[in-house]
Amino acid sequence: MRRLVLATHNPHKVREIHAILGNLPYEILPATDFPTVPEPEETGATLEENAIIKAKALHDGTGLWAMADDSGLEIDYLDGAPGVVSARFAGPGCTFADNNTKVLMLLNGVPSSQRTARFRCVAALAVDDGAVEVFHGVTEGIITTVAGGEAGFGYDPIFYSPELGRTFAEASADAKNRVSHRGRAFRQVAERLRELAPER
Repeated sequence: MRRLVLATHNPHKVREIHAILGNLPYEILPATDFPTVPEPEETGATLEENAIIKAKALHDGTGLWAMADDSGLEIDYLDGAPGVVSARFAGPGCTFADNNTKVLMLLNGVPSSQRTARFRCVAALAVDDGAVEVFHGVTEGIITTVAGGEAGFGYDPIFYSPELGRTFAEASADAKNRVSHRGRAFRQVAERLRELAPER
């Protein structure tokens, strides 16, 4: 069985992607299994550039096929912010709660009609011929006025999904994965991996 390494140290994301990918003929390993491979600096100006940087670095460092993603929250009222800096929106070393608090503060008093937002995910797959393929997933939503729910991670407590009728943090993992940006991107990755499996 071919081994495939996932470029993240976030245990929430590892679980989520494993669930999305389902039963593939690959052994999927987390980046934490390769502690001597340094994490690259995410110097890209876009989510796609950062996803490619991470996938290529892990592929080069391990010699294995590698998957990576970069995801961001884009809020229309904030002209697309936090976008590519979503993970560190509230500053270096910030927590998920810090980021959520900053967003809610910036949108304080803004009516719901102007709180439209979307999660965007770009997944990158680096294989042994040096090629990197990218896959995109987007889900639309509304930023709430207060955090709600205990599940999920990141901005999930303040992202209301009209498709689910609740925030991502109030939804089950299966329900979230059906409509989420990451679910949509990595289901495309899974389809591609199924195509590649018989040939390798």
